[in-house]
Amino acid sequence: MEEDPDTYRILRLRAEILELGSAIRQLQREGLDDAAAQILIARKRARLDQLVKTSSAVRPLNIPDIRRS
Repeated sequence: MEEDPDTYRILRLRAEILELGSAIRQLQREGLDDAAAQILIARKRARLDQLVKTSSAVRPLNIPDIRRS
């Protein structure tokens, strides 16, 4: 079965967000500036939200939500 391009983009963005979150935590532990990473993660989250909304409006997605509350 062929993977939907939107599904692939969503999964890729989620992986990038998790990786950035890890990088931010490491920067914070080391006492370094994490502002650039915070901005980048906010942009990726906004892009993910937009992609999920537009994709789910067209057809339901079968992707579990991994965002933390």
